[in-house]
Amino acid sequence: MFRETGGRRPCRKCLLIEVEDEAYEESIQRYLSNLAEDQKADESLYQQRLMQCQKCEYLYAGMCRLCGCYVEVRAAQKGRKCPDVKRRW
Repeated sequence: MFRETGGRRPCRKCLLIEVEDEAYEESIQRYLSNLAEDQKADESLYQQRLMQCQKCEYLYAGMCRLCGCYVEVRAAQKGRKCPDVKRRW
């Protein structure tokens, strides 16, 4: 079950198994929409990064098995890079 904390961010101690798929997606989208504009990659760059991640053998269920990040979150951040030794982006 997805736990809310009085309208603030979800509980950080929730395990993914406790979060319903829809609530998980909603949480990621809410994070992305609240990212400061000066920290966001532009939409074109974001989509290019995601296309590269989709081809990567380390992508699993929306997460990078190299670093453990959520690829949609990492790709949306302007200053972030692919964690692979042979960076894809």
